[in-house]
Amino acid sequence: MTVLVNGTEIVLSGTVGDLYWDECFTASDVILALAQVGRGQDVTIRLNSGGGIATEGAAIHSAIAAHGGRKTIVVEGIAASAASVIAMAGDDVVMSPGALMMVHDPSGFTFGTVDDHEKQITALTALATAMAGIYAEKTGKSVDEVRADMRAEIWMTPEEAVSGGYADRVLTRAAANDPGPQPTAFDYRLFEHPPERLVALSDRRAWTNRARSTAAAPAAPPRQQEKPMANDKAGSEPATITFTQAQMDEAVSRATATSVPRSDASAIAKACVDGGVPAMAASLLAEGVSLAEAKTRIGAAGEVKNLVALARRKDPNIPEDLAATMLADGKTVEQARAALFDKLVAAEEQTSISSHVPADGKPKADDAKSVDLTADMKRRHGVQA
Repeated sequence: MTVLVNGTEIVLSGTVGDLYWDECFTASDVILALAQVGRGQDVTIRLNSGGGIATEGAAIHSAIAAHGGRKTIVVEGIAASAASVIAMAGDDVVMSPGALMMVHDPSGFTFGTVDDHEKQITALTALATAMAGIYAEKTGKSVDEVRADMRAEIWMTPEEAVSGGYADRVLTRAAANDPGPQPTAFDYRLFEHPPERLVALSDRRAWTNRARSTAAAPAAPPRQQEKPMANDKAGSEPATITFTQAQMDEAVSRATATSVPRSDASAIAKACVDGGVPAMAASLLAEGVSLAEAKTRIGAAGEVKNLVALARRKDPNIPEDLAATMLADGKTVEQARAALFDKLVAAEEQTSISSHVPADGKPKADDAKSVDLTADMKRRHGVQA
């Protein structure tokens, strides 16, 4: 989690919701932080987030709004999407100089029948209405006026946020040459009308192609033909892997020489790029798979990559290229999950179980507890002990 508590001050930075491939914070994190401050105590919350899961943002808003003390929320860098909902919980919403606030409609992905899509429309409409109620209460605007802002996806400077009622005041700059806080890591290309400086920042720091969450940011089309992917090796500048339009066209042409319709081939290539696995396009098209099968395999590949990323946060010794190896070996999601938990369990055993065997051959009490813990980890994660 990315939550810091310092006396009566809480810092929230990163993505809203438990997205384990990003630095993030959840409603439970915020509830615990508020409990540390003390229920009746005034609190200052410093917020820097590009958004995330809309429902999680609503839950965090409720938790902060229910806090007994006075809430001052300082937007440092950015409060966009779900994070702007959180900001509305402040009794005093303060914009740092140079910060941005953005409000827009929630979005989500649906795969299935007409009924499935209609249910998603109903759910998104209800969520948008609830969010509009939160914005309207803070701004004094009508729900219809706020819905117009949301549909337009408005990006506000500190002064514009105050003028629109979304914030109460602008923080005085400490010094004339103070650059102020920078927006937190987020793929700002996901939004429909992001400021160009945020797009450039996303590209420069390789924040693009980050996984997309349901009801978080809209699935905007790529803003340019080359899509960089982040290489998150610590201590080095992220490298980029590009899949150009020319390469995509070449792969599509090769595929259409077989049995794959050109429209499907284009959709498969684009799905690979959007899914952060551009290298899969050539092999999928060469195999002549259907669009439905390609989407299934792309989704599985993304899940394997996410599982490895999560496991590496627990155990940095897990190889960074393990996901690529697993995919090359044809591992399914379940096989990858089992293999990763085996590695985590093995690491847990090395750190928690003594290598010394007592003379009587029986483990000590602490060792027995460690053995039980390891077995329990396996059971909880569906791995046979």
